[in-house]
Amino acid sequence: MALRHAVLAALLEGELSGYQLTKAFDLGVANFWYAQPQQLYAELTRLEKGRLIAGREVIQEARPNKRLFRLTDAGLAELEEFTAAAAKPSFIRDDLLVKVQAADHVDSEALIAQLSERAAFARAKIDLFGKMLRSMRGDHTEEEFLRHGHRIGPYLTCLRGLAFEEGNRDWCEHTIAVLRERQKAHVQH
Repeated sequence: MALRHAVLAALLEGELSGYQLTKAFDLGVANFWYAQPQQLYAELTRLEKGRLIAGREVIQEARPNKRLFRLTDAGLAELEEFTAAAAKPSFIRDDLLVKVQAADHVDSEALIAQLSERAAFARAKIDLFGKMLRSMRGDHTEEEFLRHGHRIGPYLTCLRGLAFEEGNRDWCEHTIAVLRERQKAHVQH
């Protein structure tokens, strides 16, 4: 997947400014695709030149003018083509896993500190995803929303982000417990 497809998918929500797009990425898209704001602005320029999105300038009196972008028919066709293509499997590339791989030969306290930090980050993301999911479904139960909700795509990707972070939290906490137990056993011998 290219950043272009993530931007096109984000614009399915409707017309967005570059700033609103970066916020949309921070809140929803970041659970499956991360991009720096400058990458997003550069991609908007490329997509507009390729006529996959259309931009328009909005004149503002008290603030600088802004550009709003919307998906074009060509952009929607590109997204449909991307969606129809076979998905490639994803792979984990994570520095922390490399460090844990070396756990038998490195300072376990430093590793435990990093695992604790990652678990805390995951807990914060879990809380954020929970709030987002509740906001999206409103007064509906999850079952009702999934059956009858207006747009379930963002909800389903948020559920995946939640499951990912719950897995991260659980793995970090388990790995910390294993390392602590091994420290105790090593001290006793």
